[in-house]
Amino acid sequence: MRSGRILSEQQLKRLSEHKYSAGGQSLLEPFLQPFWRWLVEQIPLWVAPNLLTIAGLVVNIVSTLIIIYYSPDAKSEVSWWPFAGAALGLFIYQSLDAIDGKQARRTNSSSSLGELFDHGCDSVSMVFVTLGATVALNLGKETNWMMFENLMGYFLFYCAHWQTYVSGTLRFYKLDVTEGQMSVMLIYIFTAIFGSGFWEMQLPVLCLKMKMLPVYFSIFGCIVQLRSNFGVIFMEGGVGKNGSTVAGTSTIFPLFPMAAVIGLTLMVAYKSPSSVYENHPCLYILAFGIVVAKVTNRLVVAHMTKSEMDLWDSSLFGPALLVINQYFDCCCNEYLVLWLCLEICDFLGIYCFVITSKPSRPTKNSTRNNLLSSTSNGSQ
Repeated sequence: MRSGRILSEQQLKRLSEHKYSAGGQSLLEPFLQPFWRWLVEQIPLWVAPNLLTIAGLVVNIVSTLIIIYYSPDAKSEVSWWPFAGAALGLFIYQSLDAIDGKQARRTNSSSSLGELFDHGCDSVSMVFVTLGATVALNLGKETNWMMFENLMGYFLFYCAHWQTYVSGTLRFYKLDVTEGQMSVMLIYIFTAIFGSGFWEMQLPVLCLKMKMLPVYFSIFGCIVQLRSNFGVIFMEGGVGKNGSTVAGTSTIFPLFPMAAVIGLTLMVAYKSPSSVYENHPCLYILAFGIVVAKVTNRLVVAHMTKSEMDLWDSSLFGPALLVINQYFDCCCNEYLVLWLCLEICDFLGIYCFVITSKPSRPTKNSTRNNLLSSTSNGSQ
């Protein structure tokens, strides 16, 4: 830290030695793999894998922000084209995110930094995808369900990396990210075709609004995946000494940083005298979602560097300001304080977007040098 680096020398060494480990396959992945293999062959070899990742993320964020611009309260009527654009944007992100690893292998530019960058972009994308889906479903009229759906998505994504921190392997299940993204695309398409009023239709037999079907389906998928994740965390135990995590730490402790964020999110929302969440649901969820993304990335870094995860993170400073402001009877406008909570951390290093030479397999030393350079320039 004295030299301006975020990671210690020991963490950097472990990061350079990290090997990606994943297992399992979701339901839709075998059907999409031929398309992804064809798509990556259309990408020139000079295109860096991280450039594909960030390009897809930018498209996804921009397309979702257009929806939020027209419906900041998550219940205003929006024309068809923003939802059609969001569906296309999410498809582009999914496709580019699926082939960035293939491009890395094609160009012999695979590295631990690439994996870290990929997970960082995924955590930010998760915030926008979940928020965009709840806006499309018109859940601004049921703010409790909107809050639940977003927090559930955050927690599910976090648990996937929590079990990775425990077991050392990122596991994919039958209902996973790909299926979730496809479901959101379908929600966007239905909203674009039939309008947001489609989700307000009452189902005659079930006595439910149409919007509740995707909500209940997401709850079912969440239960299935959490059951698998918790089975690894609490039943199988960790790969470290005496069933600990890859860092040799408690398998339970990673729950507390996420619990702190969720607790602050609910506390500020439901104790706000100005109803800041009900009046500005999209801004509120986006602000706290970015905090979740930052905390999730701290967990990813802890896994890849085999180090202990801290309870406190600087991103919690913004939510803490909102709590302090409420304690002093909101001496400052909560809407203005909420804007102060919005911060996006820079995960990009000087080697992220270019391949500086002909494709060649990086050595252990060169990979570590890239990590050192990237970290000293503000990488996560």
